[in-house]
Amino acid sequence: MPFQQSLLDLGELFNFSDLSTFTHNIPIEWVESALTLSDKATIRRRRLPSDQVLWLVLGMAIFRDEPVHEVARRLNICAQGLASDSLLAKSGVTEARKRLGSQPIEWLFCQTGHQWGRERYTGDEWQGLQVFAVDGALFRTPDTPELREHFGSGNTSTKRQTPFPMMRLVALMNVRSHIVVDAQISPYRRSEMRLADAFLHQIPDNSVTLFDKGFWGANLLLNVSRQGKNRHWLIPERKNLVREELQRYGKNDRLVKMKVSPQARKKNPELPEYWEVREVSYKVKDGMKTVFTSLPVETYSAKAIAGLYQERWEIELGFRDIKSSMQHNAITLRSKKVELIYQEVWGLLLTYNVIRREASLAAIAFDRRPSEIRFKSVCQYIAVQLIVMAAANPVSGTGRRLSELRSGIGGLFLERRPRRTTPRTVKISKTRYPVDRKAAPLK
Repeated sequence: MPFQQSLLDLGELFNFSDLSTFTHNIPIEWVESALTLSDKATIRRRRLPSDQVLWLVLGMAIFRDEPVHEVARRLNICAQGLASDSLLAKSGVTEARKRLGSQPIEWLFCQTGHQWGRERYTGDEWQGLQVFAVDGALFRTPDTPELREHFGSGNTSTKRQTPFPMMRLVALMNVRSHIVVDAQISPYRRSEMRLADAFLHQIPDNSVTLFDKGFWGANLLLNVSRQGKNRHWLIPERKNLVREELQRYGKNDRLVKMKVSPQARKKNPELPEYWEVREVSYKVKDGMKTVFTSLPVETYSAKAIAGLYQERWEIELGFRDIKSSMQHNAITLRSKKVELIYQEVWGLLLTYNVIRREASLAAIAFDRRPSEIRFKSVCQYIAVQLIVMAAANPVSGTGRRLSELRSGIGGLFLERRPRRTTPRTVKISKTRYPVDRKAAPLK
């Protein structure tokens, strides 16, 4: 792509290796703390020290179409005073990534999410509550025996495995700023609900969390409310739920009682035998839709709740930004070792948060909402231009340069359009039979 190539060519003019570039968003203390987690710390003066490799991992997320060793060369990822450029071997880059490991990247991502995901911006609340969403996504990995054994894959009805191993991601996202607050990644066979349990405590007080129906469960939902103050949830109805009406608030608004399953109570004996939830129904194009919530009827109307649940789609847009805008719809991740796969995905999430944070600050400067920024257009612009500006003058003038950067994205805001009314198309399903690519064409 000519635009991406022009961004990469900036590496010929500027030294991108100075990590002070990110001190506006990522304090240097965070970087130092993260690097202490590396399993293979060393005092040897290497051509690719850990701090530069950390920056390389971020560069991999920005420049997905470039080979890793080319990203290292372009960004001049090399210790000062040591030879680089064409002398940097491909194997040396891989070994440097192995020495760094995935823990420092994961720790840095968690720091950014926990700090930035709770930030409040003017007009980003819903009736005094911050809005979050929880959902899952899948990533494919290259098909090697090691990766297939570790990550696993889905099976067809004939027990044939899917073409690529898959890893599972479950994330908690601030739907107004689109920053990922926390996430869990694991092999394919792990349950989304169990992964979500690991970060429920990160949901701030005075908030409402939107769930996909796959997260339905008394234990998970009750924990959302019990683990904090004024924390609420909203989730769509599951089929074949048996409930008893206790109180009618309106035509499509009522309080119902449901039995907690024996399996759930066995896992958590503290769960009650029955639990009460509010049921709200509203009209959609093809009928009625029902959601359940802990939001009290005295404060939040059924109409407001129906409108709020539409925002759950925002986390899907966040996943799209990562897979499409950052990964360029690549079929698989690029790494071929288990530890490097985890490192690559944590690097994706960390880089995504850095871009989203800067986009949010730019939106606020224009008195707009962070979710109105065009991520696809801003992704390369912010990530690379911010680096260039800081590298060109890392000591002084940063505030002025950031102001110029944000003024440059003033035309990159989304114009909100109504949701599409045409039905979603169904992709061609995978065949269970081998495809004969040499077969003669149909006449």
